[in-house]
Amino acid sequence: FAPLTDEEKQAKPEITLPFLKRILSYLLPYWPRLLLILIAIIISSILGVLPPLLSGRIIDDGLIGKDFPLLCQLISLSFIILVVSNSINVLEGYLASWVAQHIIYDMKNQMYDHLQHMSHRFFTDNYQGDIITRMTTDINGIQTVIVGTLTRIVSNSIILIVTLVALFQKNFLLALVSILMVPLFIIPTNKVGNRRWTLTLKKQEHTDAANQLFNETLSVSGQLLVKLFTREEREYKRFEKINRQITHLSIREMLVGKGFRVIFDTFTNMGPMIIYLVGGFLIIKMGSGLTVGDITVVVALLGRLYRPVDVLLTIQVDVIRSFALFSRIFDYFDMPIEVKNSPNALTPKVCHGEITFEKVSFDYGDKPILKDLDLTIKAGESIAIVGPSGTGKSTLINLIPRLFDVTKGRVLLDGRDLRDLDLKFLRQNIGMVPQDSYLFNGTIRENLLYANEEATEEDLIRACQEANIYEFISSLPDGFDSVVGNWGLKLSGGEKQRLSIARVLLKNPKILIMDEATSSLDSINESLIQEAIEPILKGRTSIVIAHRLSTVMAVDRIIVLQEGEIVQQGTHWELLEEDGVYKELYETQFKVALEDMEQLSSQNSF
Repeated sequence: FAPLTDEEKQAKPEITLPFLKRILSYLLPYWPRLLLILIAIIISSILGVLPPLLSGRIIDDGLIGKDFPLLCQLISLSFIILVVSNSINVLEGYLASWVAQHIIYDMKNQMYDHLQHMSHRFFTDNYQGDIITRMTTDINGIQTVIVGTLTRIVSNSIILIVTLVALFQKNFLLALVSILMVPLFIIPTNKVGNRRWTLTLKKQEHTDAANQLFNETLSVSGQLLVKLFTREEREYKRFEKINRQITHLSIREMLVGKGFRVIFDTFTNMGPMIIYLVGGFLIIKMGSGLTVGDITVVVALLGRLYRPVDVLLTIQVDVIRSFALFSRIFDYFDMPIEVKNSPNALTPKVCHGEITFEKVSFDYGDKPILKDLDLTIKAGESIAIVGPSGTGKSTLINLIPRLFDVTKGRVLLDGRDLRDLDLKFLRQNIGMVPQDSYLFNGTIRENLLYANEEATEEDLIRACQEANIYEFISSLPDGFDSVVGNWGLKLSGGEKQRLSIARVLLKNPKILIMDEATSSLDSINESLIQEAIEPILKGRTSIVIAHRLSTVMAVDRIIVLQEGEIVQQGTHWELLEEDGVYKELYETQFKVALEDMEQLSSQNSF
């Protein structure tokens, strides 16, 4: 078998003392039950050697001695010991499962809490599938680590020690002969373990590729793309190739295991033969005081000696996998929380809504997005942010609720640095309609109440009327109790956005942020919503990333961004008089919307 390559060795988690202490920290809270597990394993291991020891008396005193009452007593005692031992094993398994499930409970709570506090950047930089895998599959794998790997190591180590003590107590020479067989297992077992790890790494790599393919092509959006571009056959061939490689590696992994099993079984079957040979020689040729029962006891104990040796030698891959699970989980735990509360975070009694950007720069990795930006938005003022794609409009508004923190400079709310304010206070005073209107797979009511659990039926109706969605909801058979489907797929884009606006209105925030909130609506719906939300913009600080002329004409001021810098600001008419970026946007984007509105107005006049 080929040894591990350097790359494969590097793929193994680095096992250090701090790493082991960290794993131990999850076990320590449950030390009383772990102690009970250890006691149960010790008792079970001791009881396990008693039937083989009794087998010597059964043969010598019961069968050869022709003492039937004693034979019945010894067999009954062996049966009772077997029942008690198995019962203790069941108790040990229950306790191990209980500890494992509670550690899983603790780790999932810790992981979910940690992920909830990660910045928005974390979720944009990491695959959703990988996050879910760490949260579910990896942590659930701890069950196997504790119930399987850990308990097997402990129990088989104790069984090995107890069995060796019993062997040497019975006959030193035969015990010595028995353990001389053990080194013959070590070399092939080590090579097989390395080879299995190599195949496991390759198999995992292809399994990850298959999972990525599933995420891409079996989602609603992925399947739509596949069908529209008639790529079913292409994607099937991609999957078939990966699946074939996984099957290939699985067969090779199985063959390696079977090959080792043949070698191991050969040596284990040779053990009793050698004991019979040596024992027979001692009895027949040397006139030793050994009995047939003594040899039978040694042979019976051999099985209890070789089984734990087998487990302990072949558990290498399972141990590495176990440490790899903890390593993957700790990788996420060790990711720093970029956006967090200050130790002395302030919670002002009132939020007025004045926002100030002072020399703000923001880099995404090595790429500068915003550059030395200065901007003040007065309390109650409404502004529209416009500019070509990729100029930092979304980044700018994401800095206000601290979805990201600035790279340089600072953002202030009512004269206080956002980083000095309590995050909950800050976000409770901000309502945001994001670019993609996300809805949970529940009812319309549940999605609306997510913003304000104390909202009454009248509050729901009022918010939906203001967002021009109430008439649509009333037309549904189940009204507010209608299920929207996963990601709100049962609703159109315009319906989702209007529902998202209604949800934010239920929050009644001092600051309202809308990121292209009306960009996917038809002209009629846009006009109706614009009429409804214009009064809402008044009385609160409102920031809108605008793509529609009706939006930019409704606000107090327009901010024009280009390459992360403010290049113009003013009203619609003021900016049109300048020969700048806004005028170009008007000619290429807003003017089209104006013509559509004029056409709509003409149609409505008849």
